[in-house]
Amino acid sequence: MKYKFMILITAVSLTLSACGSRQEVSNEEHSESQAHVHNDKQEKTVSSDVLPTFLSSQREEIQMVYQIAGKSTDIIKWIPCYCGCGESSGHTSNMNCFIKEVKSDGSVVWDDHGTRCGVCLQIAVEAVKMKQEGKSLKEIRTIIDNTYKKGYAKPTDTPLPV
Repeated sequence: MKYKFMILITAVSLTLSACGSRQEVSNEEHSESQAHVHNDKQEKTVSSDVLPTFLSSQREEIQMVYQIAGKSTDIIKWIPCYCGCGESSGHTSNMNCFIKEVKSDGSVVWDDHGTRCGVCLQIAVEAVKMKQEGKSLKEIRTIIDNTYKKGYAKPTDTPLPV
């Protein structure tokens, strides 16, 4: 299972980089392009194994990133997002671009914000891939912060990994 997950992350990473989803834009331009995020759709499923129905009309790569995010909340909850969603949607980490919350019973409230944002998708995949390569959460956080600090929106107010 772990091997299959590693292959999935590698495939998604290659696909996203080939699609050119990492586009540097000014903070002003990016914030304007994400102005619609107030209307995020949310859907609850019984667990992270069950993806939300709003993904059924999305490309396979986006569905795969949601699958990765659902299995990697322990990583992406410590990673900020640089798309402007902290200010526009109140997100506190990259996790919120995909998942609003994981309830105590294991059910998941998914958020469709990530379906419209290449920055969100790329950060999640990069963070999980680096963790699988053996990097610590603090190392991943530093790399993400340094990569996205210029040319992207203000980061979410994400606490540092413990």
